[in-house]
Amino acid sequence: MKLFTNSSQIITCNTEFKNYKSGSELNDIGLLSSYSIIVENGIIKDLIPNNSIKNRSDFEIIDLSGKVILPGLVECHTHLAFSGNRSDEYKLKLQGVTYEEIAKQGGGILKTVNSVKKTSIVELFELMEKRIKEFISQGITTIEIKSGYGLDFDNEIKLLHAIKLIDESYPIDVISTFLGAHTFPVEFSDNHDGYINQIIYEMIPYISKNNLAEFCDGFCEKTAFNAEEIDKIFQSAKSNKLKLKLHTDQFNSIGGIDVALKNQAISVDHLEVVTEEEISKLANKEIVCVLLPGVSFFLNHHFAPARKLIDANCIVALSTDFNPGSSHILNLHLIMQIAALKMKMSFEEIINSVTINAAKAIDRSHLVGSIEINKKADFAIFNTENYSDIFYSIGRNLVFMTVKNGNIIYKRD
Repeated sequence: MKLFTNSSQIITCNTEFKNYKSGSELNDIGLLSSYSIIVENGIIKDLIPNNSIKNRSDFEIIDLSGKVILPGLVECHTHLAFSGNRSDEYKLKLQGVTYEEIAKQGGGILKTVNSVKKTSIVELFELMEKRIKEFISQGITTIEIKSGYGLDFDNEIKLLHAIKLIDESYPIDVISTFLGAHTFPVEFSDNHDGYINQIIYEMIPYISKNNLAEFCDGFCEKTAFNAEEIDKIFQSAKSNKLKLKLHTDQFNSIGGIDVALKNQAISVDHLEVVTEEEISKLANKEIVCVLLPGVSFFLNHHFAPARKLIDANCIVALSTDFNPGSSHILNLHLIMQIAALKMKMSFEEIINSVTINAAKAIDRSHLVGSIEINKKADFAIFNTENYSDIFYSIGRNLVFMTVKNGNIIYKRD
């Protein structure tokens, strides 16, 4: 057995096994002082006061004096599987060219698609390795990765295989999401039904049969798929046993929320332009609202209304949306800091949003996201005595150690 002991603070994000937090619950982080965590076979066995430990020789001691323990952080929305570079587009954006204008000119997602088609699975794996290692160094122990830069059968499958290789090669949990409905490939710009049929009748059945993805996602937007098209794809995904997530209400509100609710999606992601009426539909529901402030920061776009969603008793999570075009930010701590500065979320709300609620957004909150007995011993251990320093130290990574299933998988030199 292992004993994680002597830390200054343990942030448990305890839910009493409800496994998510909404509304005012988000301000409760379950702070413990002078406690230790007992881990056996990679599982949290107990949390006990330090003064009740009778015989320390019974344990392998991990001394965390002067440190803060959080649940392992959860990255619930990333586009990690890509190649190529779009820094030229970022320059255009700073000059006032919009994301949608760049997309209409053949840039954006389609530029990355062209790069991925020229990239081998080995090269993709090597690119993703560097990104995964950086996320692990930030205390991330569970991550979702989407396809979506293939946009044809062969290249979507190539991306999903690369994601599977990462999962098999690294100790953190990798959740794979099929995002063939990211946008329409050039060859189907005038034949939307043709591409949708490929997704429905070729890609989804193959992906399901070969266990290449757990989730199916789509982009409901004026420059991508409309609500009716997403509904058709979701019907196929559900019949093939894939769970659902949806990009929606990023630039335009065109019915995505209704489709997500109708099809019992696990999460709706973005919500920068979500309306008051739609917020009322999401209120008190077990669908997670994944907010992506890095996109707003990167594009100089307005931020999702976090306060309104929390006040409506919605389940709010946060993620980087790391991708080559709209959020080239591979730093979850920076996202947390932006949420505090620009979305007026409290430190405590943010911590719950990158742990237990982020886990809920990928259907893992029964296993990870909080420090509770019988959950996985996944910890992000910060080199500070007070969790407020995580937010005060803008742009810095204070993680000292990352623990997955009770094993130290990263330790700062």
